[in-house]
Amino acid sequence: MDLRRPTTRSSSGGVEPRYRQVGFVTTTAEPAAAAASSSSSPRGSDVYPGSLSPVMIPPPRIPDHLTALSPAPDSLLPSSPPPPSSSRLDAAESDLDDDGDDVDVSWARPPPPALVESKEGLPDTQNEGAPAPAPAPVQQKQKLSKAERRAIQEAQRAAKASAKEAGLSRKSIATVSTSNAAMSKQLKTVKTRLKEDLPQVTPPVASEKKTSERPPDRDRKKDVPPPRMQFENVHRVEKTKKRSLVNQAEAQNRVELFRHLPQYVHGTQLPDLESKIFHLDLMHPSVYKVGLQYMSGVISGGNARCVAMLLAFREAIKDYSTPSAKTLNRDLTAKISSYVSFLIECRPLSISMGNAIRFLKNRIAKLPLTLSESEAKASLQSDIDQFINEKIIVADRVIVSHAITKVRDDDVLLTYASSSVVEMIFDHANELGKKFRVVVVDSRPNNEGQALLRRLVAKGISCTYMHINAISYIMHEVTRVFLGASSILSNGAVYSRVGTAAVAMVAHAFGVPVLVCCEAYKLHERVQLDSICSNELGDPDVISRVPEREDLCHLKNCTYNENIQLLNLKYDTMPSDYVSMIITEYGMAHL
Repeated sequence: MDLRRPTTRSSSGGVEPRYRQVGFVTTTAEPAAAAASSSSSPRGSDVYPGSLSPVMIPPPRIPDHLTALSPAPDSLLPSSPPPPSSSRLDAAESDLDDDGDDVDVSWARPPPPALVESKEGLPDTQNEGAPAPAPAPVQQKQKLSKAERRAIQEAQRAAKASAKEAGLSRKSIATVSTSNAAMSKQLKTVKTRLKEDLPQVTPPVASEKKTSERPPDRDRKKDVPPPRMQFENVHRVEKTKKRSLVNQAEAQNRVELFRHLPQYVHGTQLPDLESKIFHLDLMHPSVYKVGLQYMSGVISGGNARCVAMLLAFREAIKDYSTPSAKTLNRDLTAKISSYVSFLIECRPLSISMGNAIRFLKNRIAKLPLTLSESEAKASLQSDIDQFINEKIIVADRVIVSHAITKVRDDDVLLTYASSSVVEMIFDHANELGKKFRVVVVDSRPNNEGQALLRRLVAKGISCTYMHINAISYIMHEVTRVFLGASSILSNGAVYSRVGTAAVAMVAHAFGVPVLVCCEAYKLHERVQLDSICSNELGDPDVISRVPEREDLCHLKNCTYNENIQLLNLKYDTMPSDYVSMIITEYGMAHL
């Protein structure tokens, strides 16, 4: 009862103890006099006309022989504070009377039978017009500490588990769970009733939960490439070696900053792989041949490697036959995955090759089941030919038509290493009769620019050849820089052969525009800020030898020296700040 709320006065001038106000009421109208000689309580609308009909809850009736023990009538506060664990339901159950009062208590549950029986046994001692005696002090529930409540919960859980194992019923579970000596009899009855009213939820078994959360293998996307293996994990390396077709030995002197990349001893894989060419039953000969060419370096360059791989897959699909009790979609996808794993062992895939593999697997997965095997294979071979024609051959021609508008007479065009699409631009400009000069910048150990230099000179184009360490001495003569790319990432960074970033930075310092030519199928959603997290490591012995100059090979066989760590990176990442324009088959974009 709120002491700040005005109390109801009886006819004798004292506080009316029979009724208590519950809820918000209006005090504008005076309450009517209480009806005498009636054992039932009046309605709220009769007591407070024009109000919000508050709920009137009479106090419990106390026998006459207990009134002497009750406190003074003017004491409105309870003798002791209510227990903190009592809820609104407990308060309603202790205040409700069973004398048939017309009170809206639909929101509350019926009291336990023990409380009802104890109240029915009490005599009716209230008289007409006489004030009801003050309520007697109610015995408070035993307050349990946090440790005791936790102990009760643990005992209940243990009892439920043991009951489930023994096959006991719910009634026996409730009996065992309430066997704590610290709980009173009333607390036991209330907890048992509430527990029976609440629905029992059986927790799922741990193994079933794990099984339901883990998606089955048949629902996983097979066109998504597996995550990149971390080669500093010894157990995963050993597992990979067991199912590998290529015998690869880990390099002894590995660079610590690049331990997450595969670093093998080069020079021993190719002879061992050539000796197994007639003992491989699961590998198609065309795929095996392309893997050998990757490993030996005969096929290099993003477009050349991608075209060779797709043509090998085309031959493998042509010779494929579906085994019995298997479907073409699933079995052929598994075959392509095994071929890709073999090619990765020979040399890590480029980003453009990964995009082509996803395209092929997507086509295989979308083949209608109504097609026959011959029709499905013919459809896949046609898709491969269409991809090569549209994404590479025709795309390069469109890029050349866009880039030729940037070539003018008397221009000095600089390029780095050898790019197929950049070479096509120079050839087309020469065919149009434009007068220009080409500066070919090269670097060790591949010296790819030498082959490009020979082809350009044979076509009558004026060229200048130099190494990358002298690029700053000739950059002031250059008017345009044309570069190829292995991939363009989503943040605008250009992923290309090592040395491309250095050329672009020098050109940016001299104010020379840098134009990057790249096919659209090489674009990737990856974001990369450096050349460390993802790269490819080449043979370290290559950078320690000088071709045709044995007298300068001072670092020969230094890979076994513990004090020397040789690093031969294949790619680097060029920030978009140093790129002036990106040219694709869809158009030219200024950065």
